Amino acid sequence: MIRVLTAADFAPWNRLWQAYLRFYRADVSNEITAATFRRLCDQSDGMIGLVATDEQGALVGLAHLVFHPSTWSTDPYCYLEDLFVAPAARGTGTARQLLEAVFAESGRRGAARTYWETQEFNAPARSLYDQVAHRTSFVVYEL
Repeated sequence: MIRVLTAADFAPWNRLWQAYLRFYRADVSNEITAATFRRLCDQSDGMIGLVATDEQGALVGLAHLVFHPSTWSTDPYCYLEDLFVAPAARGTGTARQLLEAVFAESGRRGAARTYWETQEFNAPARSLYDQVAHRTSFVVYEL
């Protein structure tokens, strides 16, 4: 089942969040983690969190969306900033269900585009992404 993240989800969400950060070899402070969780739950700053649960109600996946204005559209864009499924739940269709929920939320909010990025080496995720969207020719730079 896919549902909106709630304040009661912090501990299981944080376990998924920390596993996601480890996967990408990223380090985010406890302060930023707490602020991110709060903004996702409050749906502030254009952010919303979705979670996937198993049959027992345990969190097994997360998706973090950021809705923002665009200079190329009068409708907002939806940036899927984070998507993660616990290793034990991979291969169960959870990632696809999360993506479908992201697309539905994007549609409900009138987004003109839903987009995301992943690392080149993330072949399992890219295999799914290739089935549900098209890869663009844009290259990401950061400073």
